[in-house]
Amino acid sequence: MQIDNEALDEQGYVVLPRLLDASTCLTLIADYSDEVRFRSRIVMARHNFGRGEYQYFDYPLPPVVQRLREALYEALAPIATAWATRMSTPTRYPKTLQAYLSRCHRAGQKRPTPLMLKYGPDDYNCLHQDLYGDAHFPLQVAALLSRPGEDFTGGELILTQQRPRMQSRASVVPLQRGDAVAFAVNDRPVAGTRGDYRVKMRHGVSTVTDGERYVLGLIFHDAT
Repeated sequence: MQIDNEALDEQGYVVLPRLLDASTCLTLIADYSDEVRFRSRIVMARHNFGRGEYQYFDYPLPPVVQRLREALYEALAPIATAWATRMSTPTRYPKTLQAYLSRCHRAGQKRPTPLMLKYGPDDYNCLHQDLYGDAHFPLQVAALLSRPGEDFTGGELILTQQRPRMQSRASVVPLQRGDAVAFAVNDRPVAGTRGDYRVKMRHGVSTVTDGERYVLGLIFHDAT
């Protein structure tokens, strides 16, 4: 799997067109109602996260989710290590997801973090970061499972970048069903006139005005 490093460096995110086919999207949406597949369900309004809900998969992950998580990790790990080097961070990321998860588990982070999110009318997700412990992989992936304009309206993915001593910059990332976006979880390096500096990123979802919006989220570190 090829990832556009230049886009990630320039924007902090990159769109992965047609990562999932329509059949896979529909299967994952149908699986959302199967509680056996998930370890926990979060209703966002109860925690002031926004409105809507999401569920974390339990181990073992569904085969398609496991395959995607492994393949995307292997494609993103060299970028993650390059970012760490540029930000003078000592962390280096192994080539395989299994090796990285072993590191997470030794740190006490053993709960799976891949999840599915469900939004209905008037639902939204506040700007946030998906950090679940001291060990966290610096990139994550979200894949849109529903059809914008047909299954739902509104509900745009929003990414913000907080640059040092500057106001935040927001980006809206347009996606079609089956498209995914890889983006920075927390900090990312940006080249400046005096070398690289850190930019802090957050992400959220604007208000869904109609219909239902489903998303598959792939986070590569496990949780405490």
